[in-house]
Amino acid sequence: MRQVTLRLDDELATGMKREADAGGESVNAFASRVLRAAVDPEFGGSAVERIRARFAAAGILAPSASRPTPRPDPAELEAARRAASTGTLLSDLVSEDRN
Repeated sequence: MRQVTLRLDDELATGMKREADAGGESVNAFASRVLRAAVDPEFGGSAVERIRARFAAAGILAPSASRPTPRPDPAELEAARRAASTGTLLSDLVSEDRN
């Protein structure tokens, strides 16, 4: 586990303390949860969803992180695999180009 030191203005530090206290957790646990919500779309929960909504409104949440990518349809995936295996090998194309 890594330890990180941050410099925060007083207003932000006070707000983090207030939010952590309201949730019955430490500032460290709150900060870890907030940061995980910012970078991990699989991390969910009502409090986290509110945090993610705030991040999105502030423009600091990557669009792909705010909407998890849906899993492809298994039948479409298999069809794509079959189609990909019928083309010309890249090594053959490179060899042809070199000759």
